[in-house]
Amino acid sequence: MATSESKEIFLSYLKKKGLRNTSQREEILHTFLKADKHITVDELYNVLKKKCPDIGYATVHRNIKLMCGCGLADEIKIGTQKARYEQKYEHEHHDHLICLKCGKFIEVKDDRIEKLQDKLAEANDFKPIRHKMEIYGLCKKCS
Repeated sequence: MATSESKEIFLSYLKKKGLRNTSQREEILHTFLKADKHITVDELYNVLKKKCPDIGYATVHRNIKLMCGCGLADEIKIGTQKARYEQKYEHEHHDHLICLKCGKFIEVKDDRIEKLQDKLAEANDFKPIRHKMEIYGLCKKCS
């Protein structure tokens, strides 16, 4: 759900970019945060089109990119499939297991992997800013 804090982050980012806030932008943000799943621009657009018949696909696409830019969303791309977007702000870090056949995303978290990644960075005098781990294969249903 669109919290006032996430809305403020978005509005501040728009202002920094010299963009104005609109009711469509607010509806896109609200609908995206309410979805609470990995969603494509097409899926988000189809939900929004029912509420805002005048909304354009390009508007939805541009605004999801803005949400990525300000840290509210994260893009996940698998090969040539359409990008999916997930909420990033106030969501605990996790990694993904991704089925190459059906496209299923399984969110996983393991503190041992996180510690190993930190150890690898330290051993190589590397200061990590962020990371994303995706493991591609076949889910139980597809294997």
